[in-house]
Amino acid sequence: MRKIANSELGRVAIQDYRNMNRSRHVVVLDNIRSAMNVGSIFRTADAFGIESLFLCGITATPPSREMEKTALGATASVPWRYFASSAEALLHLKTLNYLIVGIEQLDQSISLEQHKPAEGQACAFVFGNEVHGLSDNILDLLDAGVEIPQFGSKHSFNVAVSAGIIMWHYLMCLPQKG
Repeated sequence: MRKIANSELGRVAIQDYRNMNRSRHVVVLDNIRSAMNVGSIFRTADAFGIESLFLCGITATPPSREMEKTALGATASVPWRYFASSAEALLHLKTLNYLIVGIEQLDQSISLEQHKPAEGQACAFVFGNEVHGLSDNILDLLDAGVEIPQFGSKHSFNVAVSAGIIMWHYLMCLPQKG
């Protein structure tokens, strides 16, 4: 067994990546305070071919030296938009018929493995602040609440870890149209 060299990975050039067909899933970051978490989410979004990131409120936007420490250039490949508020972003996505899925421990949330959107349904996954979670003023805009099963004493993941789990689940475990 050996490690595969970078030259053997068949990486797609950034321009080719931007022109590829990607998933119809969007990641919405609601007031994420750590630029390094945002950078990590950019990198994961690149790996899974996410359509776009919506950066809202206090969430850092490129260019950012802190963000690039974890993004490793993914800020150039993954399309993104900034919105002054998460509510504005979600209302925009609703006009485009996205299913708005809040990733949060809510009184009506269901466990990740139980949530199965219709095949081909475009989803927007909303991740909240590292301390406070999703902003209270957007809860009424959610179509569903999903939580990731956990078994330890902390009952929380780092937001970038949560985003990775969610992207992997929806893109690898559920049927995609097309």
